[in-house]
Amino acid sequence: MRRYDSDLIDEARELWRAGQGDPGDLPGIRSEERACGPFSLSEVEVLTPQGAEQVGKPEGLYLTLSLEALLPRRTAQFSQAVEAVAEQVARLLPPEAEQVLVVGLGNRAVTPDAVGPRTADRVLVTRHLVEQMPEVFGAFRPVSALAAGVLGVTGLESGQVVQAVAGALKPDAVIAVDALCARSVRRLGSTVQFSNTGIVPGSGVGNARFALTEETLGVPVVAVGVPTVVRAEVLAAQWGGQPEGQEDLASLLVTPKEIDALVADVSKLLGYGISMALQRGLRLEDLEALLS
Repeated sequence: MRRYDSDLIDEARELWRAGQGDPGDLPGIRSEERACGPFSLSEVEVLTPQGAEQVGKPEGLYLTLSLEALLPRRTAQFSQAVEAVAEQVARLLPPEAEQVLVVGLGNRAVTPDAVGPRTADRVLVTRHLVEQMPEVFGAFRPVSALAAGVLGVTGLESGQVVQAVAGALKPDAVIAVDALCARSVRRLGSTVQFSNTGIVPGSGVGNARFALTEETLGVPVVAVGVPTVVRAEVLAAQWGGQPEGQEDLASLLVTPKEIDALVADVSKLLGYGISMALQRGLRLEDLEALLS
C-alpha cells in the first residue's frame, strides 16, 4: 500500500487527487459528505484492493468527524460533540455486541501519545458491576477498559497484551482508541476518525506495531483516533522548506503548545462519547455524575 505520512483517510484521498490532477472519486472508493449536527462528517468506504492501494488504508468504512466549530468555545457545544461521537461509534459497533472491551493505546507519560490511556480513564466501566450486582446494574452493557501501555515501558507489545486480555474476557467487540498523525495542523485535536478496520499502533509515525484487527483478536475492532502530531518534514515541505535540509526533520514530530489542554479535552470527549454509545440510555448529565 502507498504511504502518505498520515493516519487520516481524508488526507490520503486529497493527496491522491492532487497527484492525479483528478477532483473526482477514486476507483474502488465510495465517499460522501454530510452534516452531523453543527459538525461535518466525511464517510469513505474502501471497497476494493485497488482502492486500498490508492489511499494506503485497508478495505472498510471510515467516518471522519470534523469539530472545527467546537474549538472557539469548547464547552458550549461539548454535549453535541459527545452525541456526534456516540453516533459514529454506535454505527460501527456490531449490533449483536453485548460485552465490549475498550482499549486505550499509547504512552500515558508522553502527552501527545496519551489520548488512548486517558480516554480509557473516562469510559464508564460496568462489567464487574453487572456480574456482582445484576439486580441493580443488569440493564447495563458489560464494559471493560484497558490502558495497554507501550513496549518501552512494559516490555510487552500492547497488541499482545490486548490479545491476551481479549482471549480471557472473550468480548464481542473491541474499541481501540489511539492518537494519530496528520499532515495538516488544522486537524490536530479537531478531527476524529472512526473505522471498522482495526488499527496498527504507531503506523502514522513510522513505528508500526502489532495490529489490532478482527484477524488478530478474533472479534470486530472499532478504531477511534484523534491526530495530535504532524511530521516536521511535512510541514517544512508545505511551507517551502529547502529539500536539502528536510532529512534532518525526518525524526521530528510537531504538536501544539496547548497539547496538555487539548488531550484532556479530547480524552473526555471520546470517553463520554464511547460510554454514551455503549450505554444508550445515559445522558451527558449522568456520565458527568458517574465519572467525575
